[in-house]
Amino acid sequence: MDPFHLLLLAGALVIILAGAELFTNGIEWFGHHLDLAEGAVGSVLAAVGTALPETLIPVVAILGAGAAAEGAAAASEEIGVGAILGAPFMLATLACFVTGLAVVIRGRRRPEGDRMAVDTHVLSTDVGWFLVAYLVAIGAAFLPVDLLPVRAAIAVLLLVLYGLYVRAHLGGEAGEGDPDSLAPLRLHRVDRAHHRREPQVPRLRIVSFQVVVALLLIIIGATAFVDGVESVSTSLGIAPVLLALVIAPIATELPEKFNSILWVRAGKDTLALGNVTGAMVFQSCIPAAIGIVFAAGAWRIDPASPTSLLAFVSAGIAILSTIAIFGPMRLRGRLHGRGLLVGGLLYLVYLAIVIAAAGSLAL
Repeated sequence: MDPFHLLLLAGALVIILAGAELFTNGIEWFGHHLDLAEGAVGSVLAAVGTALPETLIPVVAILGAGAAAEGAAAASEEIGVGAILGAPFMLATLACFVTGLAVVIRGRRRPEGDRMAVDTHVLSTDVGWFLVAYLVAIGAAFLPVDLLPVRAAIAVLLLVLYGLYVRAHLGGEAGEGDPDSLAPLRLHRVDRAHHRREPQVPRLRIVSFQVVVALLLIIIGATAFVDGVESVSTSLGIAPVLLALVIAPIATELPEKFNSILWVRAGKDTLALGNVTGAMVFQSCIPAAIGIVFAAGAWRIDPASPTSLLAFVSAGIAILSTIAIFGPMRLRGRLHGRGLLVGGLLYLVYLAIVIAAAGSLAL
């Protein structure tokens, strides 16, 4: 294995961590300036921002398939669809597990233990939107490929659903507006004149600048990480479709995981988990709409194709994990960190399925 690629992975991880730290800090101040509640900041602003890296992979793969040869185009579409379905799966399983583990570890120092101080209404709303949108998107996989008008209508419906979801969040309860509860903006000294006059509250322009810088770092780091993982997987003889289904989503979901861990450490559990559930809604609507229309040949359940079956099995496990984790929360009105650990168990179940099928997907 080339040591250069291992160094590339390590360097990319450092960049992602730095970007995540800047982003979590900046997006809180951004929400403060817009007078948004914590739920809207986590489920919309943070979720969309950190979902960008993993969204780029399937979009590039699918839209680039049009210029490729027939065989290469089909492979690109499969990789794109695998990445689209892999993102909600990783969020509903591994991201929840990592967040839950952070809460359990942190719970030793918190008076409430591993009980999460979350707005269960916000999370229930997110989960409801996700399940509706994702079931609609998966339903399109049962349609014949040539029914493009129907597929297009479903894609438009998913876009409308996400617009309504965002509107519901942004039109909800306003934020508390207390800057004392926020950590100082990391790049506040860049705006030296304003910092001297009013050091507590940074201007929106410098907050926006920090958020943009953070997103650029996250995207650069995630892209470099995926490139490194792809090189390592190729040297180990791992099929590209496995990269799309398992490896690439892990790499590109790192921003959500690190952001959530940072927010758990700060005691902001609604932001930590809303960042995950909000990204699940985004991934089930925007990238799925692209896959349904522009990768119709791959967005279908084909019993004769191991690739197709593996991709859509991941979707089924994502739905199962979501219900297993958030169903009890909805019934009891509370959520514990240990309840999120079931996501890790279901992730291992899927990993075992992938390993069992790896022989038919070898290079």
